Amino acid sequence: MSGQGRLSGTVLIVGAIVASLVLVGAYLAAGGSSYEPEKVQDPCQPREWSDPHNLGQIANQFTISALDGAACQLGVSRETLARALATPEARERFEERYDIDDEKLAKAIRAGLVRAVDDAEEAGALSPLIAGPLREAVQQIPLEQAIEIINNAQGFLGDVDSFLGPADDIIEELLPGGLGGLVLP
Repeated sequence: MSGQGRLSGTVLIVGAIVASLVLVGAYLAAGGSSYEPEKVQDPCQPREWSDPHNLGQIANQFTISALDGAACQLGVSRETLARALATPEARERFEERYDIDDEKLAKAIRAGLVRAVDDAEEAGALSPLIAGPLREAVQQIPLEQAIEIINNAQGFLGDVDSFLGPADDIIEELLPGGLGGLVLP
């Protein structure tokens, strides 16, 4: 190797070391040495609903509220429960790890759905005339359907519109503020 080739190689190595040190220094200056993960919110504490303007926002808040309610009943975080409900295999691992059977899980998820209906009603996203029967219905549904509602609240809430069909005009009157800005599938 020629003298110039060795010099180029040495310059590259020194440059890489300097760049690495600059990167580490920038990381430390930005507070990287004292990183702590963000604390997970207690699912038993009420969560403020924002002012929902469309079905997607209502469905998102409904799901969060339902997961919080169920997680509170089970003594786990909302995030842990959400991961457990993602697939049947994840649910099985969750049930084994926390010694929970399908009956206990179903009871907790139904309680979470009732909480979500209560929260939606309190936030003005759901009329009391609809909330009452909906609350009764979610207390009786099978586990698989309850999980599907949590995993696809927008579809569930959108199905309410297609189920009602011609009664849509009545819904306009029953929901606080009507369906106005809701975009239903």
